[in-house]
Amino acid sequence: MNETNAHLARRLLAADADGWTETGTRALLAALGREGRLRPVGRFEEAYVNGEAYVELAVPALKPAGTGAAAQAAAFRAVREELTAELGEASIMGVYGDLGPFYASGPVWGTPYLRWRGRPNTLELRAGAEGPELVLQPTDPLENWFWRQGHGEEHAISGFFGSRNDPANVGLGHPGGWRAQSWETVTGSLADFLSTLPAETTALGRPVGMPVYGRGAGPGAPLLFEISCDDRLVIGCFPPHDMDPRPEALGWGRVADHPATREVWDDDHDPRWRVDAGGPGEPRGHELAELLLATARAAGVRQPEDLIVGGEAEYMGPYHVTFYGLGLPTG
Repeated sequence: MNETNAHLARRLLAADADGWTETGTRALLAALGREGRLRPVGRFEEAYVNGEAYVELAVPALKPAGTGAAAQAAAFRAVREELTAELGEASIMGVYGDLGPFYASGPVWGTPYLRWRGRPNTLELRAGAEGPELVLQPTDPLENWFWRQGHGEEHAISGFFGSRNDPANVGLGHPGGWRAQSWETVTGSLADFLSTLPAETTALGRPVGMPVYGRGAGPGAPLLFEISCDDRLVIGCFPPHDMDPRPEALGWGRVADHPATREVWDDDHDPRWRVDAGGPGEPRGHELAELLLATARAAGVRQPEDLIVGGEAEYMGPYHVTFYGLGLPTG
């Protein structure tokens, strides 16, 4: 009988890698009795370890039913549901973006992860190249790497990071973020965020509701956009009445053009202007980013720091989230 992922997770959490030494880690892999991939300490990892020879053991969890983003997200979500039923809610969840642990890259469809943080080891459910993986790792090297990315340079941290109020997170550090210095930078960061968002929220089972305000678009910093994503990404626009060019000229539609948006906003006039960007694998991130920024600038937003992510977006269920990869202020 094949071992369930829940049983494998319990075995990994109980495993002893003897400080992740060469002999201890190899013995752990042999005792596991199934396929696994070890990541040895190399030049990208050595600055963050303290005697470990390896920084992770990754084990395939489930083969997706297809190769597309929807199939990958569904496989991840199925494993997530199984592990959550067995272990409870993960203490940490997020998305790596294009900068994964120790500068590795993840699959193009999305890079969601969940962590059951512990000492000395942490168990992670991660999106892998061939499907979701269960990853056992020594806790300190990964967290040391993450903390030291908070140096403030553009693109220092990508994706987003969420933690919940859990005793497992005692002592967890949160690095500082970075701020976009040009519209070109914001275009890229928004494009990356929006392209994979519906696949990632589907996988994690946590929707995003993100208002974006624009200083200069009217008195104070009025609401300009509402980004809503569960298993489908839809965006509403709230432009100034006298904006030139008009929203339709920039590419915004109305409810008749995007009827699926009624599932999010059932009032046809609030917001009046909308885009339905589709489900997993469908959003055209660069086009969407250009649309949002062209609209913001037409509305009177003069510089990237005047685009503000609403603080409401920081709460995804029990998780408090920082959207590091956008490079935008939150308020």
